[in-house]
Amino acid sequence: MGNDRERVTAAPLRPIEFHILLSLTSGERHGYGIIQDAEARGARVDVGTLYRALARMSDRGLIEAATRRGVAEAGEERRNYYRITAKGLRVGRGEARRVADLARAAHACGLLQEVGS
Repeated sequence: MGNDRERVTAAPLRPIEFHILLSLTSGERHGYGIIQDAEARGARVDVGTLYRALARMSDRGLIEAATRRGVAEAGEERRNYYRITAKGLRVGRGEARRVADLARAAHACGLLQEVGS
């Protein structure tokens, strides 16, 4: 029952929040890396919106600060890195299911001809 409550209160995520979770599923990233990853998926990301979302998601326990591994590149010493938490992974999976369900419904009623078209 706790998982159902969490799903209800956590979803739907804002698009920027979902993009952040998508980016962090492949590993730790700093803000600019998240922006680059989201933009590679076709999203437009405002820096202020990103950092407000990171703060909100951190407060909700969906992501957390990560320690930078390895040698920092020039100019990276001040970058904050983030990683997804177990709760963030659960919420992200729930959101992905919700989006997939919507896509199936859009396909069934003729709004979406084929995924990826």
